[in-house]
Amino acid sequence: MGVGRESGKAIFVPYTIEGELVSAEIVREKKQFAEAELVNVREPSPDRVQPQCPYFGRCGGCAYQHINYEHQLAIKWRQVRDVLQRIGRLKDIPMRPIIPSPEQYGYRNRITVHARQGVVGFFRRDSNRLIDIEHCPISHQEVNRALADLRAENVRDGHYTLRASSGRRVFSQTNDAVADALHNLVNQLIPPDQGLLIDAYCGAGFFAKRLLDKFERVIGIDWDKFAIKAAKEKATVKETYIAGDVDLELERMGSLASTFQREKTTLIVDPPATGLTAKTREAIVDLAPATLIYVSCNPATLARDLKELQNKFTINSVTPLDMFPQTAEIEVTVHLQATSFAN
Repeated sequence: MGVGRESGKAIFVPYTIEGELVSAEIVREKKQFAEAELVNVREPSPDRVQPQCPYFGRCGGCAYQHINYEHQLAIKWRQVRDVLQRIGRLKDIPMRPIIPSPEQYGYRNRITVHARQGVVGFFRRDSNRLIDIEHCPISHQEVNRALADLRAENVRDGHYTLRASSGRRVFSQTNDAVADALHNLVNQLIPPDQGLLIDAYCGAGFFAKRLLDKFERVIGIDWDKFAIKAAKEKATVKETYIAGDVDLELERMGSLASTFQREKTTLIVDPPATGLTAKTREAIVDLAPATLIYVSCNPATLARDLKELQNKFTINSVTPLDMFPQTAEIEVTVHLQATSFAN
């Protein structure tokens, strides 16, 4: 949201851009701040563009379609830096340039729509009411064809996940091109001559299977037994996949990491938006792998976790990736090194 001030109080206004002069109507007032709705733009920013979606502003999905893409990237880069400074209390953050998405529209390989009383679509912004959606511009053509097919049926009330492919229904990244860029980035961050990779929150083995050639042994951990079952299929003798709690399994990895030498041990964590639990952070500190790569979809919980980890690890780089163009969501990859192994 854009931020204006009246008598010192912050006024948050959605669908605005910094530097614009707008008229807005306050709709919710709190003690420390107020929320407003945009009435009109009196002096637009040069970065303002026409949204490509007819539902923009009513649908709760996208927040940035009114902003040109280069400026979206600048906003997200600052978003990551600022939250790491504010919540993580981090200084001199080694920020790298943001990795953009090759496609700004038509990139989503899956969506979840909801059906209720004949309406098929997404939730309205700030509401549990549905807005009827015929076409989602940020989704693949195959996804929109599946949406059209679903809408042609007499569907029951419920939730429906529509995919561009008919693969296994386990977690996967939503933007294929940026997922490839994420893998390439992580591959570059891992030093040569590695012994052991521990891939925590591994899903069906997104990192583990792509990085096999760099390690003598790979262990994947995830609580989702269906994802682990998928990972085990066609697994090589170098691969082990464990269904269980990440914190408990990491505690058991200490002796194994010592066998492979900790300076040749890499840990990748790619947790859900809630971030790492306190026990998982403790287990990581105790394990003390030479290389730690943290992939996050929530800068706020990432900042909280880095604040706790920085006593044992040095942050080498922070790289945002725009996995979700037109939305306020952002993916971040942080490369850390155990202080005891730092040069």
